[in-house]
Amino acid sequence: MEMQNILKQLRENNHLTQEQMAERLMVTRQAVSRWENGETQPNTETLKLLSSEFNVSINTLLGSPRQLICQCCGMPLNEDTIISREKDGSYNEDYCKWCYDKGEFVYKTKESLLDYLVEQMPNPENLSAEDRRSQFDSCLSQLKHWK
Repeated sequence: MEMQNILKQLRENNHLTQEQMAERLMVTRQAVSRWENGETQPNTETLKLLSSEFNVSINTLLGSPRQLICQCCGMPLNEDTIISREKDGSYNEDYCKWCYDKGEFVYKTKESLLDYLVEQMPNPENLSAEDRRSQFDSCLSQLKHWK
């Protein structure tokens, strides 16, 4: 979905007029109208405010142009509900909510995450714990958090 449609849908889903949305975002009604017509797009600061005010990630506001992946565990972040948050409630689109919560990493070491994965993840191929650990480690080593 294109950004202009996302913004209009967001406004309508919250039962706001263009004027009400403009007031909430401290912009003019004309700015909201131009966004919804695709003439312009909100600037970075307004995108952050939209994200905060309407509880939606910036990636979603932009039409999900990037496939987000948790840079700690590798989980696809395909829904805003699983994206982590900072202490101030803003989204941190680099991590899932299970690896990073309120500004802090849950897994302090890669070893602790590997322990969890070996214990909890399905093992349909009946691999040994050592082989599974090695496979998980190989994948995790590619992620930003563990490089």
